[in-house]
This record gives sequence, C-alpha cells and structure tokens, in this order.
Amino acid sequence: MKRSELASYIDHTLLGPTATSDGVERLCAEAVELGVTAVCVDLRHAGLARERLVGSPVKLCVVIGFPQGMTTAAVKAFEAQQAVTCGADEIDMVIPVGALKEGDFEAVRADVAAVCVVARRAGHPVVVKVILETCFLTDDEKRKGAELAVQAGADYVKTSTGFGSAGATTADVALLRRVVGPKVGVKAAGGIRDTATAIAMIQAGASRIGASRTADILSGLDESTSAA
Repeated sequence: MKRSELASYIDHTLLGPTATSDGVERLCAEAVELGVTAVCVDLRHAGLARERLVGSPVKLCVVIGFPQGMTTAAVKAFEAQQAVTCGADEIDMVIPVGALKEGDFEAVRADVAAVCVVARRAGHPVVVKVILETCFLTDDEKRKGAELAVQAGADYVKTSTGFGSAGATTADVALLRRVVGPKVGVKAAGGIRDTATAIAMIQAGASRIGASRTADILSGLDESTSAA
C-alpha cells in the first residue's frame, strides 16, 4: 500500500478537553500536507477548521454527543444543525450506549435518525458516522447497534470514541463489516498509532481510520512502498 492510499483512509483527529485553537490550526495544516480525507474536531472548533480547510480537498468532520452520547436525540439534532451551519461534511455521533445495553432499541434508532434527518436536509452532502463504543458492548450488542444505525440511515458505523476503556480491534471491525455489508462504511478508531495496525484494520474491513498519530502511521510508507 502506498502512502497516499493509506492517507486517503484517515480522519486526522484532535479531540478532548485540552484541544486548542492553535492545535486545530496545526491539525488542518498537517491534514492538507499529509493528504488525508478529513479532519475530525469538536463543535467549538468547527468554524475555525472550516476556514483553515478552504481551498483544500480535506473534508470537515465534527463530533456530536461526544464522547458519552448521553444527551437526548433533540440535543444531538441541534448539535448536528450547528455542525452543518459551520460547514461540516461529515458528522461522527455517539449513541446512548446505556439504552442499547438495556434493550431500548427504539431510543437508539431515534437518536441516530434525528441526526440523519438534519444531515439529509443540509444544502450539501453530509455523511453520518455512528459511534457504538464497542469496548462496552457484547458481540450481540455490537451487531444490534450496527443494525439499528443502518436502519436509521447512517452512512458508517464506527468502533470507538478513543475515550472508552479500549479502542478498535480487528475482530470488531470484521464483525461490523459482516453486519453492515459492502455498502455501508466502517470506521476504526481508538488506539491506531502505527502503519501495521492501520493496514490490519483496513484488511479486516475498515473503510476509514480515525487517528491522531497520522504522521507516525504514514511514516512507514512512501509512494513506492507495497505492503500487504
């Protein structure tokens, strides 16, 4: 796999309570230089990131209900509208994990659907990725969460926020890929810090990678490199 090909899978990410405007500006500059598909930031920094990405092919991804997912569907829809207004091309939202675990499937479906409705009526295409936080789920719950996300209109399912007890695993990526089939995306995120791990996730079925250590991931490859 060539460096540019691997870069095209990556959402270059800066999230968390210590994220600063300067950090977001560096993130965007790095994203353009590295040739990734998107940057992923919080709603507070969405407008700044949009400004810094003008004229580049890098997309803007904004997180919603992050990282716990424990707001209401109405609040997430409001956040999603704010993200769209800021120019988001993609939204990564977190489901209410507790609702999934207690079997309140309609609440999970409605949560995702509320965000998808906002995305669909935006004036430009907006992709919705649904974070399941797989480290807290049984395999059956992972399957059910992925099914509900697809039923509600999601474009992707995503393993993790990176703030749970564990991140992506190849086993979880493969499981989600089996559930959603070939037409829905799978994003692996959390703990992906090197070339070998990123490639393993892609081989397991990931169509996107979320990472903050993007330069490290790409450092093992160049345009003449061929990796399995």
